[in-house]
Amino acid sequence: MPNTQNLTTVIVDDIPAALNMLKGDIERLHPELKIIGTASSVVETAKLLRKEQPDILFLDIMLGDGSGFDVLEIFPNLTSKIIFVTASDEFAIRAFKFAAIDYVLKPYSEEELSNAIKKAKGQIHPNKERLDILKDTLAAPNEKPTKISLHTLDKIIIVSMDEIIRCESDSNNTIFYLQDGQKIFVTKTLKYFSDMLSNYQFLRVHQSHLVNLQFIKAFIKTDGGYLLLKDKSTVPVSVRKKVEVMDILSSIHRK
Repeated sequence: MPNTQNLTTVIVDDIPAALNMLKGDIERLHPELKIIGTASSVVETAKLLRKEQPDILFLDIMLGDGSGFDVLEIFPNLTSKIIFVTASDEFAIRAFKFAAIDYVLKPYSEEELSNAIKKAKGQIHPNKERLDILKDTLAAPNEKPTKISLHTLDKIIIVSMDEIIRCESDSNNTIFYLQDGQKIFVTKTLKYFSDMLSNYQFLRVHQSHLVNLQFIKAFIKTDGGYLLLKDKSTVPVSVRKKVEVMDILSSIHRK
């Protein structure tokens, strides 16, 4: 990408007021970005991107004649850094987190816009698999996502949800333990993943441990109480979580 004094950008949004607001904010707050075009539909965006590809593309998810994903399918080799723009919606936020793709929410603050631009300058263009996770999760908000993207220090790894045995806190990071014995060190807190996965058969049983319920073999009541998992590992259960853990395991057994 060119130096920060010479960046080009295109804004795509099908709501004129939102498009004009973002355009004005970029011109006012980020003069290092040169706006070389705007569009309000998939068709307009395609015409614009056939002429030139910007360094940064602000791409609204929902457009009148399709979606931002349609734009990316038309241009599979797009080199632009993408900042997805979406309305404040809990399902949309969750989808972006599962795909590990950055976004900016409408309405956004000046700080959020600046952070999104800063991240975009250093991000890797999301590959098809991550975009598929985002698209599938947005399309079926009430279904359990099948995959999750995990940010490590040097790459992004796609993991099946059913492969995750447990997660363990490591300071402000999280270690994922997978069924094949692999351990993945992720640069997000355990609370971040606990909030994301709590509705999908994952239970925070301890301040430092998040467990996939399908891998629990037994709850051992001795030694303060702990879980024995199917990979033969053990996980402590905090005092305040014991009743909840036993209730959940009893309900699973009844099924």
